[in-house]
Amino acid sequence: MEYDERLAHFRQTRLNPFDRGEEEDQPEGGKATQQHEASSDLFSGTKTHSCDRTMDLGLAEDHFSRPVGSFVASDIEQLKLAIEECKKLILELPEHSERQKDTVVKLIHLRLKLQELKDPEEDEPNLRVILEHRFSKEKSKSVKQTCDKCSTIIWGLIQTWYTCTGCYYRCHSKCMNQITKPCVRSKVSHQSEYELSICPEIGLDRQDYRCAECRTPISLRGVPSEARQCDYTGQYYCSTCHWNDTAIIPARVIHNWEFEPRKVCRSSMRYLTLMMPRPVLKLKEINPLLFNFVEELVEIRKLRHDILLMKPYFITCKEAMEARLLLQLQDRQHFVENDDMYSLQDLIDISTGRLSCSLTEIHTTFAKHIKLDCERCQVKGFVCELCKEGDILFPFDSHTSVCHECSAVFHRDCYYDNSTTCPRCARMTDRQQDEGEEEK
Repeated sequence: MEYDERLAHFRQTRLNPFDRGEEEDQPEGGKATQQHEASSDLFSGTKTHSCDRTMDLGLAEDHFSRPVGSFVASDIEQLKLAIEECKKLILELPEHSERQKDTVVKLIHLRLKLQELKDPEEDEPNLRVILEHRFSKEKSKSVKQTCDKCSTIIWGLIQTWYTCTGCYYRCHSKCMNQITKPCVRSKVSHQSEYELSICPEIGLDRQDYRCAECRTPISLRGVPSEARQCDYTGQYYCSTCHWNDTAIIPARVIHNWEFEPRKVCRSSMRYLTLMMPRPVLKLKEINPLLFNFVEELVEIRKLRHDILLMKPYFITCKEAMEARLLLQLQDRQHFVENDDMYSLQDLIDISTGRLSCSLTEIHTTFAKHIKLDCERCQVKGFVCELCKEGDILFPFDSHTSVCHECSAVFHRDCYYDNSTTCPRCARMTDRQQDEGEEEK
């Protein structure tokens, strides 16, 4: 009851700007003294008991309850006045004192209540489409995020916010109408290619000394806004569009085999993230010399070539289809389609050795099925027709050579890397000649 009386007295003397009462007749000095005493009296009381401390924090009020009915402007104004008074009181109280801490907590609660009145959530739709962004309203209240539009913190507890399901662009509900950048996902879908020049700078003068994205005036001196260069596009951006995020640059990887992250703008960061698993890099055309200097690339190319030779065995094998062996490469589907296309993620995993380990393990599993576990696959092997000795041969064995015309398999020492005439091709040629003579 004592707390309720103090709180009622505080509201009467501090929160209501229209209820002056007898204070108008008092001198300015006395009025200020009385206001300070009333404000201090709100947080007075016994500090040694936790129950009294809870009452002092102002938690008896339900600051998070849904408002009943509609609030008029005076309710918001009263909360604003109370917030200002709390700010003044915090500055007047001793530093790091218990009363100052309690006042800070009270200030937070008042701000939460004010924000709830200003930004109600009932009318916000769950899905919104803006500039090809498909925004979905987030339900998480505890995860701390930053708005990609205004660069301020998103307070999920009291603010409505959305995330684009395509490019993961996050923003406040109030910032959505100010978005000017289309969804990066559409660019990835229609233009799946990288900038392959290393930091193609054009200069601030070509940008008219403005941000390449939002057109805000910028300069290298930081007046009126700092110019930050994106290492991927080579262009300059303001601090709102460039947060000094870092990413691995594809051009530096392909030309220099360099994987050091560089600073990029927000749009480049999202684009590179979405493009990372896409196999759009044909290394033997972009930089064929890279295979001469990176041994790991040669090893991966051989493993991928072997897997392509194993694929026909699995497609025609019932047991392999039931075991779904090829699904072991579902995260890198292009490995069972070709052996020359790479994604940026592939190159990163090659540099760390991760891809070599995983692909070698899969290669061993595939070879074991064909050569040992499955009788149907074993009978599809070859016998060297040149020496007619040794075990059954398979095209993915390291000591074999394959005829490019008929796909027959021989010992490498017997075939001399295609310098010897293939017996199978010779038979096929003779057969075709005999059939031609019979038709005549």
